[in-house]
Amino acid sequence: MTILNPWRVHYSRLVYENPWIKVREDSVTAPTGKEGIYGVVSFKNYAIGIIPVDKQFNTWIVGQYRYPLNLYSWEIPMGGGKKTDTPEATALRELREETGLIAQKLTQIMILHTSNCVTDEVGYVFLAEDLIEGKTEFDETEKLEIRKLPLVEAIRMAENNEITDAISVAGLLKVARLFRF
Repeated sequence: MTILNPWRVHYSRLVYENPWIKVREDSVTAPTGKEGIYGVVSFKNYAIGIIPVDKQFNTWIVGQYRYPLNLYSWEIPMGGGKKTDTPEATALRELREETGLIAQKLTQIMILHTSNCVTDEVGYVFLAEDLIEGKTEFDETEKLEIRKLPLVEAIRMAENNEITDAISVAGLLKVARLFRF
């Protein structure tokens, strides 16, 4: 079923741009007929989250201080992928950089939109299995703490609001259903 866009855009203007995002303001008529403005954050990359799981059902999470939130956050390994790269290639790179793990098996388990009322960001979540441990290669701005723990504990952390990152929570809850935890 095709649904036509009920919004009418009169004009758009670029408000801000950096290497990662663009912010635009649109003059619009809403589906209700009301005129107004709409701000949109467009991401230049897509979001990639990876849930590594070993044969003993352990996983790895990473902790870091998140500047926009002004708080420390535990998350699944994740990062941004250039839209010229495949999500799979980015997932393998981010997993290696943040945890030192190399996945022999990678399965996409989810596509999601992170906050679709203000952004066009698309996120992909992968399950990484058949893991080989290696060395991390953090980005120049990353200071990460890596924690290996039972997968059920990471799922519990998501359920108890100890992990609050949207991609991490969605991915962990999806893995819980896949493994029937």
